Amino acid sequence: MNYAMYYDVDVVNGPGTRCTLFVSGCELACKGCYNKAMQSLSFGQLFTDEVANKIISDLNDTRIRRRGLSILGGDPLHPNNIQDVLNFVTRVRQEAPGKDIWCWTGYTLGTLTEEQKEVIKHIDVLVDGPFQQDLYNPSLKWRGSSNQIIHQITDDI
Repeated sequence: MNYAMYYDVDVVNGPGTRCTLFVSGCELACKGCYNKAMQSLSFGQLFTDEVANKIISDLNDTRIRRRGLSILGGDPLHPNNIQDVLNFVTRVRQEAPGKDIWCWTGYTLGTLTEEQKEVIKHIDVLVDGPFQQDLYNPSLKWRGSSNQIIHQITDDI
């Protein structure tokens, strides 16, 4: 898996101060996507154990009170990303206890494959649905278009 960007301090993509990872790869190609370059699986840099270790270390760094991890893209649930994202969120759960995990995907909760659902079992919040330019609303919190839904996973799965 490749990743496009990593922010060790982010206050935009989810509640509180967070670590935010943007992964590469998306097959939906939504019209008006603001992360168009990230649609390519080869965009960015290889997500290595060193990168994962850095993020987990940042999540556990007590100098900045981080609430959790946000994973966006591209699309973390792209079929080519699933195993790496699953391995990573599993590690975060074990090695950064108490941190919440948010994940954004263009897929909808009701259409997820069994493999995608395995990832969802390890996150707290899923923001789902493709970006729809005609439903764009800049006043929406943590999503770009009004069709996208914020799911508290413990309530929805």
